Amino acid sequence: MDRERELAVLDSALADSLQGTPRIVLIEGAVGCGKSELVETVAERAAASGAMVLRAIGTAVEHDLPLGVLGQLLAAAPAGSLPDPAGAPDPSRIDVMQSLCAAVHRLAETTPAVICIDDLHHIDDLSCQYLLHLVRRTRAARVLLVCTESVHERGDDPVYGTELLRQRSFVRIRAERLRPEAVDRLVRTELAASPADGRTPPPADAAGGNPLLLRALIEEHRAGGRAPELGGAFTQAVLACLTRCGPLARRLAEVVAVLGELGSRELAVRLLGGTDGAVVRGSATLGAAGILDGYRFRHPVARQAVLDRMDPDDRAALHRRAAELAYQDGAPTTAVAAQLLAVGPTELPWAVAVLSTAAEQLLADGATDRAAACLELAHRGRADDEQRAQFRTMLAAITWRTNPSAAERSLAGPLETLRAGRLGPARLGPLARLLTEQGRIDEAGQALERLAAAREAERAGQPARLGRGADPLDGLSAFPRWAGPAPSAAGARPGETLPARTQGPATLWAVPEYTADGAAGAAAETFLRGATLGDGTAAPIVQAVRALLATDGPARALPWCQVFLEEAVRRGAPGWQTTFTALHAEALLRQGDLAGAQRRAEAALALLPERGGSVYAGGVAATLIRAATAAGRHDTAARELGRPLPEGLTGSIHGLAHLRARGEYHLATHRFHAALGDFLDIGRSLKRWGLDRPLLMPWRSGAAEALIRLGEVPQAARLIAEQLAHRDAAHPWICGLTLRVRAGLCEPRERHALLARAVDELHEAEDRYELARTLADFARVLKELGDTNRAGMVGRRAWQLAKECGAQALCEQIAPGPGGPGGPSEDTRCGGVDFAELHARLSDSEKRVAMLAVHGHTNREIAMKLYITVSTVEQHLTRVYRKLNITCRRELPAELHLLGSGGRV
Repeated sequence: MDRERELAVLDSALADSLQGTPRIVLIEGAVGCGKSELVETVAERAAASGAMVLRAIGTAVEHDLPLGVLGQLLAAAPAGSLPDPAGAPDPSRIDVMQSLCAAVHRLAETTPAVICIDDLHHIDDLSCQYLLHLVRRTRAARVLLVCTESVHERGDDPVYGTELLRQRSFVRIRAERLRPEAVDRLVRTELAASPADGRTPPPADAAGGNPLLLRALIEEHRAGGRAPELGGAFTQAVLACLTRCGPLARRLAEVVAVLGELGSRELAVRLLGGTDGAVVRGSATLGAAGILDGYRFRHPVARQAVLDRMDPDDRAALHRRAAELAYQDGAPTTAVAAQLLAVGPTELPWAVAVLSTAAEQLLADGATDRAAACLELAHRGRADDEQRAQFRTMLAAITWRTNPSAAERSLAGPLETLRAGRLGPARLGPLARLLTEQGRIDEAGQALERLAAAREAERAGQPARLGRGADPLDGLSAFPRWAGPAPSAAGARPGETLPARTQGPATLWAVPEYTADGAAGAAAETFLRGATLGDGTAAPIVQAVRALLATDGPARALPWCQVFLEEAVRRGAPGWQTTFTALHAEALLRQGDLAGAQRRAEAALALLPERGGSVYAGGVAATLIRAATAAGRHDTAARELGRPLPEGLTGSIHGLAHLRARGEYHLATHRFHAALGDFLDIGRSLKRWGLDRPLLMPWRSGAAEALIRLGEVPQAARLIAEQLAHRDAAHPWICGLTLRVRAGLCEPRERHALLARAVDELHEAEDRYELARTLADFARVLKELGDTNRAGMVGRRAWQLAKECGAQALCEQIAPGPGGPGGPSEDTRCGGVDFAELHARLSDSEKRVAMLAVHGHTNREIAMKLYITVSTVEQHLTRVYRKLNITCRRELPAELHLLGSGGRV
């Protein structure tokens, strides 16, 4: 192990002594650099050659024990072979020393004597005198003396070292740290003996070439550690080396540990209060031991181990003094802040300013955890109300990525200061922006009103009176927006009420214009493809995914939910994980996957450390409630609705989601007045915020359903007419679900036409649950019109879709009983043909015709739809019957909708 030269010198000395030429070998080196291992090796080789080995170890605790080391040597000799000076009246007499020396010489005549003393620098004075007497009088005897000494711990008395140096038989060996190639060789050799487990090798450079530290690293790695840990073998070895390096080096290690990134000789001298020479010697000691590299620890866990062993009061005092020195020297604010964080709350007059500046710098560098710690400490320092509000606002922005609930709580103080009129204009804009990103629209509006009032007062040359009545649309230019078409008054249809301006606290939540060419979705995806998830981009990314879901549907939004969810996991940001998991749940719900939506919503809520009092959690729970209600799990929905509502929920986007979920639950449980109240409340808030877009929340449909059930047909018709007149009615999803509700106001013939169109729109919109509801209504109207065959086919399709969605309650409404309409089973096949084979068996034309037939359309309707003749339709159906081994249209499986699009009805 890089010790060939040293071992060669020892072997030569051993050989000479065995031949009658005495030798003295002093092995010098830093702590842990293998001195004891060399002694052990020469002792083993001497014993193997027949020599008598006498061993002793000097220790600091026995340094003042007379004859302590000599006693260890005599105890290792054969009984009675050497006299014990301890029994003499005066062991320090020269004749007693001569007697022992003569006895050693006589013993060496029969058996070579190898005397090994480890840590010679700790030898007691009397033992040292006996040793020097033996060295001076051993000229021709088979005696080998091997001693080790720490190069940085020599005693104050230079006599014994000089005496050894005067002897012609003296040889000095310097045990240096291992060279890099030797370190690599040792690591490879040691790890080759362990089973490969795919882990990376230990960080060998952390040992600095110190064999003791290196072996500790390897041992910790063998024990299953992926990196050195506090309390592990490596840190224990570091602390042991420090103990053996002496009090000065230990104190310097503590000072360097406290200084951290500020470590330098100058600061160490000032903080230690010692001399420059003492610090240089201590640094050399710790560097030779592989612990320090200059004035920095080689591995952070070693530094932390030293800090943890310090007295807490002493450590805090050193950190405070280090902060003062660094501040006086103009050190970077982040480095000064690191010292203040270690101190805790302090009355230093400049601490709050330093912590605030450092937090901004750390945020710019992406060190959000440290920035949050700086803000927390600044908030506890000598700050005024406005500063505390600033710190809490910044802290809320940071905390959202890890804990949305805690981020909301952080804004309680700034909001209280806002309502008390003590928040200055400079703090109002960031607070309003953050509230808006959290969906807390009413509270954001309050902040913007006060900001507008303050600016108006400033323009008028008057003191700012932060009251109501100010323009709530000021101060939003800094809101992050994704690039996409925004709604405008020009896009309104006749009779539609639309605010002329949509800028305001709700701007970030606005839904872009829907166009059939998919321009809005394309713009959102262009932004998302170039976006990297971060503190400054998280909010616009979330809104872009929401816009994509609203305009282009769940199929386009789901992959992006997964992309950014995985990125949030990689970044260790559970708050962002919650957000994108909740978005995933919303997309699944829009797709009609009720069970999947409930699972993802529950997963999102599980990522929140605490739900109580969280406005955001109320919005996530809304998805869970809606999914459970649609699935018929009313007990689950009721349990969620029974939770206490957090303060501020009603004035937020998430509060509207909760109202929608509660309204749908009330509809499902026949509490129609309560449902109507919930949906109308949604409408009032959306209009007040300038966000009255069915694509964002189609509240009129829910309100109209409640009104129909209450017998208030004219009011229901008015709401449906408004929604169909809205520009969003061009979207297939809005059009389909609105037409379904409108059909409930019409006579059977008109209802048939409306529902047929709604089926086609919803098929394109990807919402299987709404499609199942519409098909169920369509089957009922067909039955009313006497077309029982078609009614049965459509009912089977509706039942199958409801079953796929997990909507058990809807299945029961369509066809009570376990078998369902026509008795479809869990493993329905088409005449023995597996669905996987149908893609190959049916042509595209046959699939289109068969799917429209499953929808319940007549041959003439199919012909008109596909622009073909009735005869061609009949020919296609005949071939389909033959390929599926069935005889008539009634036997067409409802599952054919899985094969592809059936075109527009």
